[in-house]
Amino acid sequence: MRVWKKLLALGLATTMLLSLTACSSKGTVEEPKGNTSTGNKAETSGDTSAADDKKQDITISIMASQDWVQDAELELGKKFTEKTGIKIDYQIVPSDQYNSLHMTKLNTGECTDIFAGQSGKFDIQTQYNVEKNAVDLSGEGWAKNVDTLAAAELTVNNALYGQPIQDVSSVWAVAYNKQIFSDLGLTIPTNYEEFKKVCDAILAAGKTPIYECVSDGWHHVLWFPETAVQAEVKTPGLVDKLNKNETTFAQDDTLKLILTQIKDMVDKGYWGDNYMSNTYADAGKNIASGEYVMTIANQGFGTEVNKVDQSFSADNIGYFVMPLADNQTLNVNPSGPSRFIYSGSKNIEAAKQYLDYMASDESLAYLTENVSKFNKLPYSNAPSKYTDTIKSFYDTYTSQGTVFQTAVKYVNPQWMDIGSSISALLLGEATPEEVLKLIDKNRSDQAITAKDPAWAK
Repeated sequence: MRVWKKLLALGLATTMLLSLTACSSKGTVEEPKGNTSTGNKAETSGDTSAADDKKQDITISIMASQDWVQDAELELGKKFTEKTGIKIDYQIVPSDQYNSLHMTKLNTGECTDIFAGQSGKFDIQTQYNVEKNAVDLSGEGWAKNVDTLAAAELTVNNALYGQPIQDVSSVWAVAYNKQIFSDLGLTIPTNYEEFKKVCDAILAAGKTPIYECVSDGWHHVLWFPETAVQAEVKTPGLVDKLNKNETTFAQDDTLKLILTQIKDMVDKGYWGDNYMSNTYADAGKNIASGEYVMTIANQGFGTEVNKVDQSFSADNIGYFVMPLADNQTLNVNPSGPSRFIYSGSKNIEAAKQYLDYMASDESLAYLTENVSKFNKLPYSNAPSKYTDTIKSFYDTYTSQGTVFQTAVKYVNPQWMDIGSSISALLLGEATPEEVLKLIDKNRSDQAITAKDPAWAK
């Protein structure tokens, strides 16, 4: 057996052990980022007057993956507790363990009052089984404010089951240091050959072209399903055929090319020497240092870099789409981390109050102002802070395509598995063909478990 397969098996066993030993609905897996405490009052658009008159002695538990609950939400949680008396037990789980633990809790009936999960009309039905495991939120006051496309990815049989957490208007793109590009006479590449020339020029200048961070388990995966929109451009109807089980990932030449070029970037030194141990939390610091010139980020990244180094203007970060396989299609995704209320919770009404508070005008404004990567949360009552640089980026790409983790069934649930496979590819322990075949196998296994009729042929 190959080394990488052994590592995958060991990782799965470890994750399952963590899942089975950490299922208490009130205990935290790791130290949470923070718990609620008394804070300043904040108004909410929902009706919490009864809670103001008589504060409740209730604690609701919220489980989420690392990076899904921002510090600004923790601060709002403190204000919510002061207003209502309802305490919040935030349970923040490392991203590489979250999906396994989350599914274990759902399957054993020991889920937290509120659980976070990725939206996606296919996944929430087949993976989370929200019609059984989540509360219908269609009648909540904030529901009418949710962006139409975002709401569609949280809806099953005309019932809304989730509340978006993050900005889904931004896309994952190559964020680059404008000043260094200018100093080196570089222009935005429009195909992979031009991209390689840019990277070679940066290497020649003594800098590392791309800051990548495999250790998080999820970030390096973005290069594949986000750029896969090009596969649909090259082969119109591919997404529909994949969803109907009429073709496979392994049969598509564009998907193979994308993985080949990901490996090529590493082999040419474009990701530097420390890409396996780098962490995404340090991306802003490393780009601000000038040692790295590009990374994959959302359109709030400029503000994040500015927070690290105030002498570094947020507008000094520009964006272009990942040009693997010569892609020039904007990779859009109306899906993202969302909150769901567990149907077996004993605190459903208190949980609804929390969601109402987080979707209020004041809370959405606070989140937008205090989370640098949020430009426009997917609510009609949320403010916008798009800059001219960001507007110019969106205007550059007239063609749009939905990313594969949302457009194609049974891709998003295996995100971390794909991450492990791509890691093996980078280390020379797997080929692009083997990575694609494993994705196909996992899709098939999930489809059969979900009793998808397209796989019953």
